Amino acid sequence: MNGVINVYKEKGYTSHDVVARLRGIFRQRRIGHTGTLDPAAEGVLPVCLGNATKLCGMLTDKEKEYVAELMLGVVTDTQDMTGAILEEREVSVSCEEVKKAILAFVGTYEQIPPMYSACKVNGKRLYELARQGKEVERSARPVTIRELEILSMGLPLVRMRVVCTRGTYIRTLCHDIGERLGCGGAMKSLLRTRSGRFALDGARRLSEIEEAVKAGCADNLITTVEELFSGLPGITVREEAVRAVQNGNSVFLRQITGKSGWQDGEEARVYDRDGRFYGIYAFAVMKGCFKPVTMFLEQDETK
Repeated sequence: MNGVINVYKEKGYTSHDVVARLRGIFRQRRIGHTGTLDPAAEGVLPVCLGNATKLCGMLTDKEKEYVAELMLGVVTDTQDMTGAILEEREVSVSCEEVKKAILAFVGTYEQIPPMYSACKVNGKRLYELARQGKEVERSARPVTIRELEILSMGLPLVRMRVVCTRGTYIRTLCHDIGERLGCGGAMKSLLRTRSGRFALDGARRLSEIEEAVKAGCADNLITTVEELFSGLPGITVREEAVRAVQNGNSVFLRQITGKSGWQDGEEARVYDRDGRFYGIYAFAVMKGCFKPVTMFLEQDETK
């Protein structure tokens, strides 16, 4: 199987657990996820199969959307309600003050990664150090909150929708909102509703995927690499250039058919005359040729 499958990660699973289960379900080794979700979180987790694993980093970079519950008045060591409670404070702020504090985070701000995270400091995962009872200094990094919408509010609980860039920790956002209000805050629940083009309504649980594989209809759940790049123009290489693309080499304008008027850096899907998809190429105007960006030649991925 080659492509991307939209998995609904359930509570209790790590992203690595999902990959391990899918390796058994599909009976193939080459599978990778596109960004971690904490075990207590649930929702959309795109997983790449076969030659689509080359896209893992690209899909990880995509914008994310979440629905989160913020519990005010409590501070924990993990910044969510799964951790040990460090402080409990009175919530004396008004709904209007809470709304103002939350909306103040729209835009780019410097966020310090939590100790219980996969970020590395001096080659060590932060969560490994945290489990040893160690806390180290972490550098703040810019994250962008594109949208913040309060869905409901019944203090001390606030439910909100967040659209953000890669690398944003929603539990840290909850913690930071609590600190701004002076009463503390921790994330109670988290549901990822979108990751790039993959949305909640298309996500399937592992049990559903397993049933589809047994029924021989798993293809219906997989988005092919071609579909992911459907917005790019397609070009067909002439017979004399097929060997070049098979070897991942560049091809010149005279060796392809397709549209004209290419811009420098413009990308295209590359095919042979039989309609076989080879990969994504980008046009280099100085050399008058298309250079490979990512190749997707099919390989045997079975055990």
